[in-house]
Amino acid sequence: MSDEPSDIGGDAFNAEQIEAARKLFAGPVEFLKSAPALNFLPPPVVPEVAFAGRSNVGKSSLLNALTGRKSLARTSVTPGRTQELNFFDVGQPLAFRLVDMPGYGFAKAPKDMVKKWRFLVNDFLRGRQALKRALVLIDSRHGIKEVDREILEMLDRAAVSYRLVLTKADKVKATDLADVTAATAAEARKHAAAHPDIIQTSSEGGMGIPELRAAVLEAVNS
Repeated sequence: MSDEPSDIGGDAFNAEQIEAARKLFAGPVEFLKSAPALNFLPPPVVPEVAFAGRSNVGKSSLLNALTGRKSLARTSVTPGRTQELNFFDVGQPLAFRLVDMPGYGFAKAPKDMVKKWRFLVNDFLRGRQALKRALVLIDSRHGIKEVDREILEMLDRAAVSYRLVLTKADKVKATDLADVTAATAAEARKHAAAHPDIIQTSSEGGMGIPELRAAVLEAVNS
């Protein structure tokens, strides 16, 4: 996996920002706990950055690539398996936390599970003052779907700042990637809480991972 800075997607982070983020993620990153309900949340003692995305968008793989760990976040061939908020501690001493939110848009999930997901995520987004930013992952092969717009609107209502991140960018042709990036950026401009710049990533090839790390650190320090 390449950790070399690139100009693919997102802000033009400088070398100092890229290196600071690399060093931080090269240090301790550990799973803290899973929270199936709000009363299980850890104390909000440090800034948090949450990851959201449709089931099978590659969220666990991206978290593993981001942290340089092969199995920090569980990957599954069955979409929608993770129905809890998973917290990961970053840094020693503790600098911030990553929050892996349960995937959405799983077609075969029972209605009561979907309802439980909506209540858990909505209440977390509205009431978590430590939450600095959400990163909403969009599959480069499919672009933004209606179910993605629903989570964007949920974030808008909760007044949570968020950034759109394209996953699996290595799976599409360059021209198609340019098109989906432009369409995603156009969607972002419709939402007041959305960051205007899009980051293209590939968990397999390392594309955009240094920029994503820098974007997380930027959000934590904002």
